Amino acid sequence: MSIQDKIDYERIAKAIEYIRSNFRLQPGLDEVAEKINLSPAHFQKMFSDWAGTSPKKFLQFISLEHAKGLLKEEKTNLFDTAYETGLSSTSRLHDLFVKIEGMSPAEYKNGGKSLSINYSFSGSPFGNVITASTEKGICYMAFENDTETALGDLKRKFPNAVFFEKQDELQKNALSIFDKDWTQLNTIKLHLKGTDFQLKVWESLLSIPMGKLSTYGSLAGKIGHDKASRAVGTAIGSNPVAFLIPCHRVIQSSGKLGGYRWGSDRKQLIVGWESAWVYSENSILP
Repeated sequence: MSIQDKIDYERIAKAIEYIRSNFRLQPGLDEVAEKINLSPAHFQKMFSDWAGTSPKKFLQFISLEHAKGLLKEEKTNLFDTAYETGLSSTSRLHDLFVKIEGMSPAEYKNGGKSLSINYSFSGSPFGNVITASTEKGICYMAFENDTETALGDLKRKFPNAVFFEKQDELQKNALSIFDKDWTQLNTIKLHLKGTDFQLKVWESLLSIPMGKLSTYGSLAGKIGHDKASRAVGTAIGSNPVAFLIPCHRVIQSSGKLGGYRWGSDRKQLIVGWESAWVYSENSILP
């Protein structure tokens, strides 16, 4: 990291801390820029480069996380939540939730109450896997050998949904990826919820060819945020769908495999398996 990069990083860290500490006051772009002695336009660009999102969206995410915490408390109503978050009305709170979470505050408070989720346990070349789907597509896939733990993790993600142990066609189609060409991926339907930045990162993961690897820095550059490697890493770690969205294909710039949500040993196994599969497909037999 150059001296200038270090100075820029410290400035953005200071801006992030200021937003975190003062989000209830909903500070504007000019106010935060002034705190780190930059023009609003320069600050906007620098913040987006380093954090992977704009100052306004970052403030929205911080506000939303606070509101979500309040809504989990049964005694907190929507009016109080809006007030405690620094929003001027419940309508602003509603707009914030719909824009980022894809649901209203009331729906979030219900924890997916109206959502029906089918789930099933299956074997794979990399251990047991739980796959879950809504009527729209696959919403969750995770490697986990213990079925009780796997189901518990799923239910914590969708606390008030209705669950049915059933392997539907959406799941069967998704699981077929373990013995089919990755060109079939576009036939698999996903039902995912994430921020614009997370969705952009997950989409870029799909463009990494099977048997190939990329780095966090390369991926950040690919989505137009050269200096947002850490933010990219966080988004990759939030991937709710193992293997189908191939976060295992991203490694450190040093060449080390790095961490993996479902275990570093499993990551090594998957990378090796994919390389062997591609090699065998491309080999010319005598």
